[in-house]
Amino acid sequence: MATIEEFLKEHKIDEVECLVPDMAGIARGKILPASKFIKGMRGNGLRIPEGVFVQTVNGDYPPAAYEGKIVSPASQDVYLRPDVSTIRVVPWYEEPTAQIICDAYLFDGDPVEISARHVLKRVLDLYEKKGWKPVVAPELEFYLVDVNTDPDYPLEPPIGRSGRRETSRQAYGLDAVNEFDPLFEDVYDFCDAQGIDVDTLTHEAGAAQIEMNFNHGDPLLLADQAFLFKRTVREAGLRHQVYATFMAKPMQDEPGSSMHIHQSLFSSKTKRNVFSQSKGKDTKLFMNHIAGLQKFLPAVMPLLGPNVNSYRRLVPDLDAPINTHWGYDNRTVGLRVPHSDPASRRVENRLAGADANPYLAIAASLACGLIGMEQGLTPLPPIEGSAYR
Repeated sequence: MATIEEFLKEHKIDEVECLVPDMAGIARGKILPASKFIKGMRGNGLRIPEGVFVQTVNGDYPPAAYEGKIVSPASQDVYLRPDVSTIRVVPWYEEPTAQIICDAYLFDGDPVEISARHVLKRVLDLYEKKGWKPVVAPELEFYLVDVNTDPDYPLEPPIGRSGRRETSRQAYGLDAVNEFDPLFEDVYDFCDAQGIDVDTLTHEAGAAQIEMNFNHGDPLLLADQAFLFKRTVREAGLRHQVYATFMAKPMQDEPGSSMHIHQSLFSSKTKRNVFSQSKGKDTKLFMNHIAGLQKFLPAVMPLLGPNVNSYRRLVPDLDAPINTHWGYDNRTVGLRVPHSDPASRRVENRLAGADANPYLAIAASLACGLIGMEQGLTPLPPIEGSAYR
C-alpha cells in the first residue's frame, strides 16, 4: 500500500487508470482521482460487474454466459486488487496519470476464475509445482491504416513521409519502415517510459504491416507488456492521424497478423534449459512438450483465434500455418524450432493471431505443452519442406 501511495506522491499523479483485461484482451476498468483510488483500494471499493469478463469484442453479452452459470445471473460486482508491480505513469497524457493492472476477486476472497490474468497464473502455478520455470517471448504483428470512420469502407495503408501510399509488399524493407519514423519514435519512447521491453522492429510482408518482438522473460510479465503494448501503439498512431489494428486479417488480399509465442523451459533448481542437453541435443521433455502442443492446440484454438476474422488468416502461402506440424527452422509449420544454442532451445507457436488475448494465448500454449510432458507424449516426425502440402 505504501509503495503505491509513494509512487503517486512522487509523480504528482492526479488520476489513476485501473486496468483489467477482458476475455478479448481489451482494457476495461475505471479512471478515478488518485485520492479516491487509494480509498477504494483500501476498502475493496474498486468494483466492476462480473459480466465484464464475458463481454465480447464488440461489447455484447452472450446469453449462454449467464445461463450456463459462468457468471452470476444477477451480474454481481467483483472488486479489483491492483498489482503493485504494474504501476506506471501513462506517458501520453498531459496531466500526470498513472495506470495499474488489476486482478479481479469475488467478495468471499476467491479470484474470478475466468479472468484472463488468473488463468495464466494458474498455469504458471502448475509449472512451479513441477520445479519448472517457463520463459516466453511474443512477437506481435499489426497494420497501420488510414483513418477510417466508416466501417463500410475497406481499410487502406496510410500515406507516409514520402506522400505516397504503400501499395506493394515490402517485407523487411527499411525504407518502408522509415516512412513512419515519427510514429515509431513515439512508440519506443512510450514503451521505454512504461518499462515495456520491446526489441526488434521489422516491416512484415503486408503493406504497412509491422512486427514488434519482445525480449524473452516471465510469461505473466510478458503478457502484461503485450496487453499494454497494443494500447500504446494505438495511442501513438492517433497522434499521427493513423489507426493501428491488431485484427488477424484486416485486409482481404494481405497476409494476416499473428502473435507468435516462443516458449522455453528452465529448471527452477539448476537454472538450465531443460529442452536441450549440454551438447545441443533435444531432450525427451522437449519432444513431449512439442507433442502436447500438437495434440491439444486444436482444442484450445478459440483462445488463439477468438474471432470469426481470426480464421481468415489461416490460409496457405501467406505466412500463416494451417496445421500443427512441427519442424526445424521451418516457417510453414504451426510449431517451429528455430536455430539456437542449447541455452536458448525453444519452440515457436505460430498459430495465435494478433487479436488473441495474450494472457489466454500464452496460458493455453503452455498448458498444452505441460500436458504433453506429464503424459510423456511423442510428436509426429518433423516436417521437411513445405507443410502446406
